[in-house]
Amino acid sequence: MAGFLSALRRIYLSLYNWVVFIGWFQVLYFAVKALREGGPTTVYDAVEKPLQLAQTVAVLEILHGIVGLVRSPVSATLPQIGSRLFLVWGILWSIPETRTHVLVSSLVISWSVTEIIRYSFFGMKEALGFAPSWLLWLRYSTFLILYPSGITSEVGLIYVALPFIKASEKYCIRMPNKWNFTFDYFYASILVLATYVPGIPHMYGYMLGQRKKALSKSKTA
Repeated sequence: MAGFLSALRRIYLSLYNWVVFIGWFQVLYFAVKALREGGPTTVYDAVEKPLQLAQTVAVLEILHGIVGLVRSPVSATLPQIGSRLFLVWGILWSIPETRTHVLVSSLVISWSVTEIIRYSFFGMKEALGFAPSWLLWLRYSTFLILYPSGITSEVGLIYVALPFIKASEKYCIRMPNKWNFTFDYFYASILVLATYVPGIPHMYGYMLGQRKKALSKSKTA
C-alpha cells in the first residue's frame, strides 16, 4: 500500500510540475514575442491569461506543503506565492494603469525563466528520480540574478500603483456600513510593500542556504 501511494504521489507531482512548466513556457514565449513585435507596453495583454493561470495554480503548492506531499516549508512557500498573487490580481488585474509599465516586462521574464527552470527540475526528479547536474546548477544559481530583478519589479509596480489606488479608492470600505468595518486598499498595499523589507533578506538567505546544501550534495554524490 505504501509503495502504491508513493508511486501515486510521484505521478501526481510529475504531472503537476510539467503542466505548470508548459504554462510558464507560454508566458515566456508570449512575453518575448510581444517585446519583439510591439515593445514593453504590449507585454501584459499578451501574457495576461497564461500568467494568471500559471501563478494561481501555484496555490496548490501551499496545500502540497501542508499535507506533506513536498518537503518545502509552508513558511517559505506562502509569502512568495502570496506576494505574487497580490501582484497578479491585486495590482496588474485591478489597476489597469500599471499594465503598460516597463517593469511588467522584467517581472514576467524574471518569474517565467525562474519557474521554467524550477518546474522542469522537479518534474524530472519526480518522473526519473534525478535531474542533470547542469539543471541542478541552474535551479540553485539563476535566482542570484532573477530574484533581485523579480523583487525589484514587484516593489516598483506596487509603488507605481499606489497613486491610482488612492485616487480610485478601489476595494475601499467606508463607514458607516452594516458591518461596522472600514478598509483602505491604499494603506493595505503600503503594508504589503512594507513586508518586503524583512521578507527580502529572509527569502534570499533561505535560498542561499538551499543552494549551498543542494550543490554540496551534488559534489559528494
